[in-house]
Order: sequence, then structure tokens, then C-alpha cells
Amino acid sequence: MFIADLRKDFYQQLIGKRILVLVNYDLDAICASKILQALFRCDNVIYSIVPIMGLAAMRRAYSEHRGDIRYVLLVNCGGCIDIVDVLQPDQDVVFFICDSHRPYDVCNVYSDGQVRILGEMNRNENIPAFEDIFQDSDNESGDEDEEDDDDAGYNEDGGGSDSDGGGGGGAPKPANNRIQRIEQRLLRRRERKAWQERRLTLMFEYAQYAYYGSSSALSIFELAWRMSKDSLDLLWWAIVGVTEQKLLGKVESASYTLLIEKLQSHVSRLTNKASDQAIQTSVKIVFESDLQLALFRHWSVLDSLRYSYYPACRLKLWTHKGDKQMNELLVDMGLPLVQAKQTFNAMDLVLRREFYEKIEKFAEKYNMPDVTYASFVLQYGYRNKYSAADYVYSMLAILESVRQDRLPEACFLQSMDALSRGKKAILDEGIDLCKTLLTTIFKQVQTCLEMHQIRSAGPFLYLVLQEEVSFFSCPYGLLLLARFLLRAHVAVSRNRRAQELPLIAVAPIDLARGISLLAGVPPVCEDSRHFFAKAFEEAGNRSGAVISQDFFETAVIQIKQSDCTKFLDALTVMLS
Repeated sequence: MFIADLRKDFYQQLIGKRILVLVNYDLDAICASKILQALFRCDNVIYSIVPIMGLAAMRRAYSEHRGDIRYVLLVNCGGCIDIVDVLQPDQDVVFFICDSHRPYDVCNVYSDGQVRILGEMNRNENIPAFEDIFQDSDNESGDEDEEDDDDAGYNEDGGGSDSDGGGGGGAPKPANNRIQRIEQRLLRRRERKAWQERRLTLMFEYAQYAYYGSSSALSIFELAWRMSKDSLDLLWWAIVGVTEQKLLGKVESASYTLLIEKLQSHVSRLTNKASDQAIQTSVKIVFESDLQLALFRHWSVLDSLRYSYYPACRLKLWTHKGDKQMNELLVDMGLPLVQAKQTFNAMDLVLRREFYEKIEKFAEKYNMPDVTYASFVLQYGYRNKYSAADYVYSMLAILESVRQDRLPEACFLQSMDALSRGKKAILDEGIDLCKTLLTTIFKQVQTCLEMHQIRSAGPFLYLVLQEEVSFFSCPYGLLLLARFLLRAHVAVSRNRRAQELPLIAVAPIDLARGISLLAGVPPVCEDSRHFFAKAFEEAGNRSGAVISQDFFETAVIQIKQSDCTKFLDALTVMLS
């Protein structure tokens, strides 16, 4: 069931209780849980936050805490599965779900109260009506009971006719009643069969595509706002959550623009509130256009241009001709190569001030019409200035820095710490890590294109990496590579259909055990919706491949390396 009044039906229910908060391993969820932490501290709510990477971790975490927990909050997880069926909780346990993944599982949507989804039902999500997908179990068993009654009645009627011995017109009446009952039963069966077929069609249309809804961090921030507990720090965390959706292609430009307008009103309100109360604060959030150049404020212009997927794909910077075009752009902008190779903050002050204006001026000429987008910048102290994208890239790199001596839980907590202004060193460390990540992705894309490693299977493109690379052993690292690679391939391909094809990337994550990670990204010409969840499941069933669909990101699965070929063959046949 949906709950629209989050203050009354969600937050006030938790005060004085102990809460288990299960948080998915993604940036938006981290930002949402950071805002929740601030709210819980205000009201002395006892809580346990447990990061989880998939269904197995969810079951394990719930099993460990189920003894003394009656309220569970799921952040960016649990909405798309039948949570009661998966976790088998006691009847008095209540699950609150704040999940940006779509579509929701219909059992959660129509739960009688044990499962409560934060927010209002969105009519645009085309959730099927209750009576179209659920039927009373009494009605389903009614026909079988009537059939048994008919059989019993037939025997009784037969016995009665023998004893009557030609007793006039009374004998045909039971037979007529029986024929009517059979006709009614057949009619009901036809109606039920038609209903079941209609249900299958509705469920297929509803669940065939996976996509994302509004940011969970923004939803939790708006709860804080309604309770008058919002602040600039909480707002900034919500902005980072929304920006993550933009940078990773989870939401469309139109949806992002609407969210930005909503955030801008909050920025104005909180800034004016601070001014009205004469609060002397060094923290300031500024609305301004940002560039699709990753980390350029903390990197050199040359490196940021080369290793950001948007300018790299537009200018084909892995080619000699692309390099030449980039140098021509710098000449047109009046930016000497010596200055472009320096860290942005070390550049000449005049060149820094003119940089935005110059790159916008020549964006059309160099096929980069969308090089700018609306965003926000956080300023605190005298020298600290970070865009929302800087935070996203830094936290993403920290999340993906899992190693044998560095568990995912440690990466999760460090990524959460990067949001705190008092822990600037962690943020800067993440920025340096991300430079290495983006450089590695670019070099991998360049190698794949030069070696012609992207193959066409007909209905999709695919890439199979042979070497184990730590950055591509985690879902987001592989998705970033696949997204960059698909756009780069489309930029150089002569095949007009290339922009209509999705890409599937496979990377080994444990060569000793023979396990690979497989991730899919939708075509360049389409929106963020994808069909990979259903397609991967069906291809696994048809091919007999050993796969694990454990991630909440349904475009990512684990697969045995030896099964990759037959899995991709089955997927090809199925999508052809």
C-alpha cells in the first residue's frame, strides 16, 4: 500500500521504536540514509543501518536482526520483489519501502498494511487495478466444489429414477437442472480463462521494462522539510542523489529539469531563511550551469576533456583526428596548451573566468550542443568549491574500490563519510581515485575499438573482456564502461542500426572460480527503460546457463564464464 502522509504514517510511527534500515549499495540510497540519520538523531530514534548488495545480503541481514525488530525500512531495495514472500516475516513486522527502482511488485502495492510504500501512487506508472490481477480464492475453488456436487447429484438422481419406475413428468427435472449447472460452470470457466489471459497480458505490459522513479534522497529530504528539520546540508545530500541519477542515465533530461526546478526553490528558501535570521554561515549552495567535463575543477582541462565520455565520444578523442580537433578547440578558446595541461585552479585567473563562456560559444561548432546542464555548486570556507557532480564521481570511485583487503561495507561507510563537510580529505581521496577510474575506462574503450572487440549478435552488441580488472568487478564500474563504449561505438560505426542496439558487456570478476559479471545498457536512441531483467531470466532458463540475478540493479547479473556463449546464443535467438 502507498502512504502519502510520510510525517504521520511513516516517521511518527518510528519514534520510540527500534528500526532496521537496509540500504542498497548505491549513491542515491547513501544520500537518503544520511538524511535519515540526521532526522533520527534529532528524535533519538534507535536504528541500525546495514548496507546490502543484493537479495542474499538482504535475507542474511534480516535474519540476523529479526529477533528484536518490528519496523524495517528498505532504501532503494525491496520495492520490485514480493518482500513478504522473500523474507517470510512475522505478521506484526512492518516494512516501509523507499525505492527508486520501478516497476513495484504488485503484492507490495496491494499489501493490506504490512508493506507500506513511501509516496503516492503515480498514475503514469500504469499499475494494474486490483480486481484485474487478484481474484478471490473462494471463487477459484467454487467450480471444483460444484463439480463434486453435480457428480453426487447425478448418482442420487439416477438412483431415484429407478425407484420411481416411470412415475410421469418428475424425472426430467433433475436432468434439466444438471444441464443448467454444467452450462453455468462452463461459462464461469471461460470467464476465468479470459480473466487469466487478460491478467497475463496486463502483468507483462506492466513488468516488461525496468526503469527509475524519483530520487529517494529527494523524497526523504522533502519529509525533513515538512517537519521543519531541513537544512542546507540535508538539501545538498538530496542534490547529490538527484545528480547521481542524471550522470548515470537513470532519468531523462525532462524529468531532471523538473527536479532541478524543485531543488532550486528549496535552495532559495533556505538561503533566504538564513539571511532573515541573520545567520553567519560560510556554507552556500549556488545554482549554476555545469559542464559535462568530469572533475574539471580538480583536474586539468586537457585530461577532463579526454576522459569524460561526452566530449570524448563527440570528438572521437581516441583517434589522431580527434586529438587534432581537441587542439583546435583549445586554440579557438584562446587556451594555451601549457595552461590546459595545468590543474584548473592553477590556470591564469582570466582564462578560468572565461572558460565557461568560451566552451559554450564553440560547443555547436565542435558537435557538443549539450555540453552544459543545470546543476549546483557547494561553497564553504575560502577555498572549498565542489559541484554536485564532483561529489558523485568521488563517492562512486570510493564505492567501486572494493579489494580483498577492503570489504564493500567499508567502502559504503567511507562513501557516506565523503558527504560530511568535516571529512574533506575523504572526498578529495575519492576524486583522485575517480581520475584513475575514468582514465582506465577511456583506455579500455580505446583498446576495444582498435581491436574491434565489439561484436554484433544481430539484436544486440556485446563485448567479452578476458582480463580481470578491479574497476570492472563492481556493477557501476562495468555499467560506466558499457555506457561509454556503446556511445563511442555508435560515434564511429557506419551501421545505421548501431544506435538502435543495446550493448551487453561481460567482465571476469573471479578467474579462479570462473565467474563473470554481465551488464546491459539500453540503446543510445532510447530512454533509460530496459528489458534486461526479463530477457536475462528467460535466456538463462532456455540455455541452462548458471546465472545469479541477485542485484537490485536488474541490468546486472553474475554468470559462469563457461556458460557465456550459450547464454548469449539463447539471448540472440530470443530477441531476434
